[in-house]
Amino acid sequence: MNTRNSEPRSARAASKPLALEEQAAILVGQYRLLIAPGQVVELRAVNVQHGGGRPHVEAGFFDYDHLEDMAKIALQVSRFAKGVYFTLNPLHPDLLARRCNRIDWANEGELAKDKDALCRRWLLIDADPVRDPLVSASDEEKAVAYQTILDVRECLRNRSWPDPLLADSGNGYHLLYRIDLPAKDGGKVERLLHALAQRFDSDHVKIDQTVFNPSRLCKLPGTLARKGDSTPTRPHRRAKLLEAPCSEPNPFV
Repeated sequence: MNTRNSEPRSARAASKPLALEEQAAILVGQYRLLIAPGQVVELRAVNVQHGGGRPHVEAGFFDYDHLEDMAKIALQVSRFAKGVYFTLNPLHPDLLARRCNRIDWANEGELAKDKDALCRRWLLIDADPVRDPLVSASDEEKAVAYQTILDVRECLRNRSWPDPLLADSGNGYHLLYRIDLPAKDGGKVERLLHALAQRFDSDHVKIDQTVFNPSRLCKLPGTLARKGDSTPTRPHRRAKLLEAPCSEPNPFV
């Protein structure tokens, strides 16, 4: 399955912007590839600033039956946040009682922690261009990151790994492999990321070695990455799910 829009670019440019409900309906189809029935996830918007208010975190918990609500809220808060994320792995359902299918200002103690993750459903491999961390990536920097993540995918494909989801995070690219591991994996994911970084890191692109924890956040498709000001050479961009092949959980051996 490929999620790219096949409509001609000229036709898309001439069409009217989609209403919030229409945008959310499109995103729900993508979220169902990432979130399983019965799964609870956290939606977290960071560095949110409304008008002259102080920057803060807004977060809440959503279940599978309310993904459309999650999509609408994510699109709305994305206009005011530096980034909008979700937890990749299933969380304990009791967390819904903190904020049930909604978001609000959140303190550190109200956010999901590793102890709240039930298992590991996704393996995240993230490639980001080396640059000033407070600004968006240029097109040239993103292109190098894209080639790197394709090289990682090809390396693992040659080791008989099934094809992963491929996503654009706005400033870089990442792969998501379906796995089935306990939350406490004995350091297996951490060691893999370290090995990939040793092989694929360069002066221009790095494999993120910090994304091994079970409550790891991932950029939510459809939302904006808003680092610094948006300029012609370093614009704000939306995160996108680019390719979503159907595959069984990877044995990760």
